[in-house]
Amino acid sequence: MAIEVAPGSFYLGREVDPGTGKPLADKPVFYRASHLTTHAVCVGMTGSGKTGLCIDLLEEAVLSGVPSIIIDPKGDMGNLLLTFPDLLPQDFRPWINVDDAQRAGLSEDEFAAKTAQTWAKGLADWDQDGERIRRLKESAEFIIYTPGSRSGVPVNVLQSFHAPKLSWDTEEEALREQIASNVSALLGLIGIEADPIRSREHILLSNILENAWRAGQDVDMLRLIAMIQEPPFRQLGVLDIDTFFPAKDRFALAMALNSVVAAPSFQTWMQGTPLDIGQIIRSPQGKPRVSIFYISHLSDQERMFFVSLLLEQVIAWMRQQSGTTSLRAIVYFDEIFGFMPPEKEPSSKRPLLTLMKTARAFGVGIMLATQNPIDLDYKGLTNAGTWFVGKLQTTYDRQRLLDGMQGVTASAGTLLDRKYLDATISALPGRTFVLHNVNNPAPILMGTRWAMSYLRGPLTRSQIQTLMQAANAAGTAPSAQAQPVSSAAHSGPAIPAGYASMRPQVDAKITQYFIPPEVPAGEAMNSVKPSLVAGTRILGAWLTFEPYLIGMASVAFADATRSQVQSQRTGCLFPLPERNSVIDWPSTLVTELAPDDLSTAYDGKAIYGMLPAGMAQSAPYTQLRNAFTSYISQERGLELLVNETLKLKSLPGEDRAAFEARCAQVATEKGQTEWQKASASWKTKIERLEEQIQRKQDMAEKVNVELKGRRAEERLGGLGSAVRTIQLDRILTGKGFSLGRALTSAGGAAATVSRRRRMTSKTQVDLDNRLQEIQALENKLEETEQAAEDAMQAIQDKWTDAADDITSGSMKVLKSDISIEAFGLAWVPSWLVPIGDEKGVQRYERVNAAVLD
Repeated sequence: MAIEVAPGSFYLGREVDPGTGKPLADKPVFYRASHLTTHAVCVGMTGSGKTGLCIDLLEEAVLSGVPSIIIDPKGDMGNLLLTFPDLLPQDFRPWINVDDAQRAGLSEDEFAAKTAQTWAKGLADWDQDGERIRRLKESAEFIIYTPGSRSGVPVNVLQSFHAPKLSWDTEEEALREQIASNVSALLGLIGIEADPIRSREHILLSNILENAWRAGQDVDMLRLIAMIQEPPFRQLGVLDIDTFFPAKDRFALAMALNSVVAAPSFQTWMQGTPLDIGQIIRSPQGKPRVSIFYISHLSDQERMFFVSLLLEQVIAWMRQQSGTTSLRAIVYFDEIFGFMPPEKEPSSKRPLLTLMKTARAFGVGIMLATQNPIDLDYKGLTNAGTWFVGKLQTTYDRQRLLDGMQGVTASAGTLLDRKYLDATISALPGRTFVLHNVNNPAPILMGTRWAMSYLRGPLTRSQIQTLMQAANAAGTAPSAQAQPVSSAAHSGPAIPAGYASMRPQVDAKITQYFIPPEVPAGEAMNSVKPSLVAGTRILGAWLTFEPYLIGMASVAFADATRSQVQSQRTGCLFPLPERNSVIDWPSTLVTELAPDDLSTAYDGKAIYGMLPAGMAQSAPYTQLRNAFTSYISQERGLELLVNETLKLKSLPGEDRAAFEARCAQVATEKGQTEWQKASASWKTKIERLEEQIQRKQDMAEKVNVELKGRRAEERLGGLGSAVRTIQLDRILTGKGFSLGRALTSAGGAAATVSRRRRMTSKTQVDLDNRLQEIQALENKLEETEQAAEDAMQAIQDKWTDAADDITSGSMKVLKSDISIEAFGLAWVPSWLVPIGDEKGVQRYERVNAAVLD
């Protein structure tokens, strides 16, 4: 009669009498499912029976409706699928070990029959039967995932770089831990053991992921490689990105990752079931799943890479769940060696410790198994609430374990005595364990029950393939059909020949540009409908990017004899040539394209054309850039109109009429300036002459008045003067007239008259001289006024002629005046529309996705 197990309990075996070493039939060991939320560690040397014990526990979890995620580095855990309710020899026959049959001296059929009998008896001895196996088989879906292989269900690891559905406001620390672990795993895949704090590779990749995740953007390997070469930020810390991590070194990192992605063996990593933990632990109908991740075929780096990604996905899923005290799911690691060492920091260690510390609150139980305790970090041991301890031979192993079992207290003569416990562990037989559960008062000795699964040992990949084919036929496993990462916006057949889903890798020194597509897919497909013939149809549309060479330069036109400088843009765009090709530059020129029309990245899905031979290196681009600059310098001089007199030249785009008007305006302004200056000068000269004439006229007037006075005196002079003299003498002396005195007086008067005449004559001469000076100045004033009029007319004529002095000329370009605004590899979009019928593609029609002149 099968044993009855209460809901929420795991039947693991029976207690063992410490004295006799025999299992006690009346003391079955039941382990409460909720106790596993405090996590468990199972240790024991080879042959201790720990694999059987752990399978027992996982079988009980299935019967209790608890799903499991099992990491299987050795290949033993696939035995969970070898369940045969009818216990028939033919059920065991395909799975027996032929070498075991030969050693037993039996045929394969005989050995299968013996194995079936052994399993039936073993189950019966432990109160189990075929019906319990049947319930086990029907209670869950059992799936073996084989990352990097199609033997089982392949796994798409790229899902691990998708933005988690967690809030940065509340889960920033957890998200950064996930990023750090993912990056460490990825770098480990290419042989880089990176310190998250000091490694520039780790810092760069972590910032790229955080930048994308904060924006809610998923990141796949292809996009990650592209962003390594062209990060979406220009500064890390206080340093420019090119100072912190030069482009050449970033290119080397991208090439290392690309080598992994490009390897044919890695393609399987990008196909299959995504690492969606919700789907991994339960079917769409809600049925529990036992998901076994078989990794024994992987290299050490690949194992670390995958395990780290898987554990981080478990943490991300877990943090989205509500809290519970019940056991929601189990994460079992069959051999922890190398994944959580005590001293090193592999990428798997951080998520493992995070789970041991935090998973309890979410009802996720962690169980770790290993051959010896030195494989485990001490923090992992102390976070485990349950220890299943099998035989350990070395003293160091036992002491290491006992140091971790902090709940054990000294009590002489019992299993709680450290020395007694040490001695007991060293002498344990197979399938016997010390069970120490912190939820129970004391440790016990227990013998493990018979496993319901057939423990035939590690499975090969061919056996896994057989098991999963049967599961697929029964509809109990997710489809292993390849699910390639979509790399283009399309629907229809496979990628056309000559294209790839990933942009070709080029030297980091080559600047790459994208011309964004403007034409939607629907419009492109509609445009080719008129070309369809009977029986054909449009099979989809691929957005393609074709490699072109692009160059844009701003040219400052200047002439050595002129001070004016004008700028003009020259651009070229043409299909990327082969290395050392001769370019007909005039035929490549474009005008309706500016640097603002370009971007340095494209986040959408597309396929990419192949590069011509040799065009992944930077040297040809340097040569083409130099040739482009030389062409501009030698052939792209600016044809223009020149007015040498006015020191003017026409501007780019200025026609002759506009230039003539500008020359007339400048000539008028210059003429007015010179006219005003000359007018002021002549005015000063004329005013000065007029002032001189006025002064001369004033002086002449004074002399003329003086002359008139003298002439009047002269008319009154002579005798009259003498008579007045005698009369005056008489009056004054009172004497009579004296002839002598009279004659004397007359002589004096004559002298006076003579003197006055001389003064009159002199004044006349003075007046005549002044009048002559006035006439001379008036003549000079007339001459000056005529000269001024002639000069002003000459100025007007000069600037009228200057406005008309227009000739043709050109501005030569110096290489120093050429500024390269963009030069490198341009990705030009177009739609490739396949046309065909049910037999496949017959032809392709290309439709431009961007309008270029």
